[in-house]
Amino acid sequence: MPERTGAPPFVVRIADWSRDAAALRDVRHAVFVVEQHVPESLEWDGIDVQCVHVLAVDAAGQAIGCGRLLPDGHIGRMAVRAPWRGHGVGRSILDVLIGLARARGYARVVLNAQTHALAFYARAGFVVSGSEFDEAGIPHREMALALR
Repeated sequence: MPERTGAPPFVVRIADWSRDAAALRDVRHAVFVVEQHVPESLEWDGIDVQCVHVLAVDAAGQAIGCGRLLPDGHIGRMAVRAPWRGHGVGRSILDVLIGLARARGYARVVLNAQTHALAFYARAGFVVSGSEFDEAGIPHREMALALR
């Protein structure tokens, strides 16, 4: 369990899918497949190799969170292991992904937020831009953030 003292006991770095796929898949499997019951066939969509991934690791180098930026400017597959939620990991991952999108010249980023996470993304400046829809049996809303 993480402690709330001093500097964050984790780092977020750009991942290399060929090197870090096992760690990225492990976090996503734990959060989406096991915890949220997303079918494996939906989680592994075949586009990971085309995306830029970020990986959060704890002080021991264990994977604790991840996210990805798709070539079209969508942010997705944001996941943080349960013991690390509420410790700034998700926000750090999101900030790195937004920075990567800015560096690539995107005018905006879009994501499909689970409805329970709308406030989390709103605190980062995202605005709801679509109606509620079902994805993998979980209610979502599209949200967008203008980058310029």
